[in-house]
Amino acid sequence: MKSPSECRQRLARQWHQASVREARLLSGDPWPLALPIGRPSAKAFAENPREVQAHVQAWKAVGVGEVQWQPVNYRAGAEPVSMPVCWWLRTPTEWVAAMEDSAIRNEFSALEQLVGEADERFRSLLIRRRSLWLNKPLDEVISTLRLAQTLTPGCAQGRPLRLLAGHGVDTKFFERNGALLTRLLDERFDGAASEQGLTTLLDALDEGDHWVLVAPLCDGLLPFKRLRVSTSELTNTAVPGTRVLIVENERCLHQLPELPDTVAILGAGLDLQWLGASHWGEKSLAYWGDMDTWGLLMLARARTCQPQLTPLLMNQPLFQRHAPRSAVPEPVAAQQSAPEGLTEPETALYQYLLSLSRGRLEQEYLAPEEVRGALEGWLNQSV
Repeated sequence: MKSPSECRQRLARQWHQASVREARLLSGDPWPLALPIGRPSAKAFAENPREVQAHVQAWKAVGVGEVQWQPVNYRAGAEPVSMPVCWWLRTPTEWVAAMEDSAIRNEFSALEQLVGEADERFRSLLIRRRSLWLNKPLDEVISTLRLAQTLTPGCAQGRPLRLLAGHGVDTKFFERNGALLTRLLDERFDGAASEQGLTTLLDALDEGDHWVLVAPLCDGLLPFKRLRVSTSELTNTAVPGTRVLIVENERCLHQLPELPDTVAILGAGLDLQWLGASHWGEKSLAYWGDMDTWGLLMLARARTCQPQLTPLLMNQPLFQRHAPRSAVPEPVAAQQSAPEGLTEPETALYQYLLSLSRGRLEQEYLAPEEVRGALEGWLNQSV
């Protein structure tokens, strides 16, 4: 037999299970909820009558939900005894009240407010991932929910996030609520905010230190095989060598062959303002990114800073050759029209990718020998 206290503890443990909490708060299927109590054994009834009596009195005192009673025959009893056999809870409100836990009651009250404010797409996340909002002021969480419903890819247009006007948030808002906002935007844009980063998705200027990977592609240029450098340092300091290869993704380092007098800079994403420094105009520059709308947007930004740079491995014939086995859907397009800074063939590729259900070809799917051939072609052109 279970006491009300034991049942309350079980209910509280269930509250802390994300999948159970989600099912009971978002679906009507689990209700009403039945908690079996169990009958006292014949031995307990005969040898510990006071304990059984206390058990019965404890369940009579329960005022939440409905306690189901049944007459039970015991040999030690002259007549059937009415015993509690099941505790029925009909709603989430009764579930929370039955636990008699002030912390859970406060969480439930907060969730009621948040779910009432939230777009339907966000409700499951709020219920399952309480850590994203639990220790934040509710009014700020509600502001984040509203903001997540209005922001769109590219809406910052190169400005810092803190300068986005018209959203009713202060300059530190994005620092305090970036993790929650990222996850909310993931729900709208199929994980793109986590994959690309909030500043990249919104096309915002990253005012923090953005670290890139710098790797010499031959011996003697740097005392390290690779090192981390902030993009603010790249604005003020040139790297050695006459050629610089800018690569969108760090994970492509293993595809790069040895190239004389060449340094690769990997992982800059949309943070390409450093390319505007005059010392980069003295280098032979090449850019290699994913064949998707974001990669082409980054190429356009890089070319705006340095019009003479050479794009590599970013053309429609190459995409069409690899697409049947390697192209995947792009979670969200960078923008619905081709950005300024692309050539006519690149603009045509951008529009072509927008028309496809699988309009993304990541750099890693190109064979190392194909990458080597393109880089050696650039090398020969720049001699």
